[in-house]
Amino acid sequence: MKQIKLQLNHSKSAELLERSKKVLAGGVSSEFRKFNHPHALFYDHSEGVYTYDVDGNKYLDFTLSQGPMIVGHSHPHVLKRVHEYSEKGQLFAGQHILEIELAEKLNKHIPSAELMRFCLDGSTAIQTALRVARAKTGKNKFIRFEGHYHGWLDNVSWGLTLDLERMGTKENPNSLPWTDGIANEIDNEFIILPWNDLELVKKTMLEYHNVIAAIITEPIMCNSGCILPEEGFLQGLRDLCTTYNSALIFDEVITGFRTGLGGAQKYYDVTPDLSIFAKALASGYPISAIVGKKEWMHLIAEGKVIHAGTMNSACALIAAALGTIEVLEEEGTHERIFALGHRLMDGLRRVAEETGQNLLVQGLGPMLHTGFANVKSVKDFRETTAYEQPKSKMFIYGMQQRGIRIIGRGLWYISAVHEEKHIDHAIKIAKETLLELN
Repeated sequence: MKQIKLQLNHSKSAELLERSKKVLAGGVSSEFRKFNHPHALFYDHSEGVYTYDVDGNKYLDFTLSQGPMIVGHSHPHVLKRVHEYSEKGQLFAGQHILEIELAEKLNKHIPSAELMRFCLDGSTAIQTALRVARAKTGKNKFIRFEGHYHGWLDNVSWGLTLDLERMGTKENPNSLPWTDGIANEIDNEFIILPWNDLELVKKTMLEYHNVIAAIITEPIMCNSGCILPEEGFLQGLRDLCTTYNSALIFDEVITGFRTGLGGAQKYYDVTPDLSIFAKALASGYPISAIVGKKEWMHLIAEGKVIHAGTMNSACALIAAALGTIEVLEEEGTHERIFALGHRLMDGLRRVAEETGQNLLVQGLGPMLHTGFANVKSVKDFRETTAYEQPKSKMFIYGMQQRGIRIIGRGLWYISAVHEEKHIDHAIKIAKETLLELN
């Protein structure tokens, strides 16, 4: 495999990284910002579908800041909403009118959103949902799935390490910690299973239902290969939770507002008991929501389950979320996002065939994944070992060197402001990069 030629200059980023390392641990504020070939990059500004780094390089952006910028960078309506409301105040430590208006919109669009609370990020909202599930059911464990990301806190930082020898069999999987420093024996809180295997979940629930408070899942396995649920899998989880008095929790941090205003639960017509929304909710402002049915959320409403946070529902955050949803409510927005995503997927498959490359393209359209593998599809976390990681990373690096920005694990996002010309340009650049890999 050939090496990608260096086409962009990143000297200022390199200098800033060395300066940053003197005061920031590793030079970054999130671990995954390190892995941006040839090193962590520093950015100057973004607008619409473009991001610019400190060296003046321009990137057509399909990372969308790891997902939140669903209406593009610096959308004028969102910024106007934030500016006008921030002039009235930044944080009241009390309720305000836009908070109600935002909740009413979520209630209108999301099937499970009978009641809700706002948080700052997905990690805290996930923990709130697990707390509610335990309180209502009187049970302590939850089922989660390999390769699904539910935040970086200790009790969910498992099942993200791809090591087949240590993972055990699918029928009897081992829980592998994601990082050093996790509290001892915290893996007693959950049972981990491979995804998309309904029979195995049925068997596990039959044996352990008396201790299972919840099943938590990404409705689409976006964080590891953008894998869609097998037909009947989500409904099967719904039926099991109903039968055994366990909460079905959808982690819609990525799928929320991206698959539609009602999330993946509306797209697949499967209504969970509790759901988490974040990323695409507020165009980069830190806000999340735990939403759910009244029969579960009443525990928060009555104060039996404590949920709190000084910065929750700060004025700018709520205004940004309202502005974002108002843009997404415009007629035809999601239909166009889906169409652009399908255009990109079809185009990438076409140029892969033309160049003789084993590029596997998977996803729903609004989000998709690319990687190199000699298989027709990848259906769970363990099957992602089929991907040729060095080649996949080289492809992403080659795209970046030609001004196309993709998330390092091969994930692409489509925004409401991408156009056909942007998609076609990305396909053209992909072909150039694939040819260089020959």
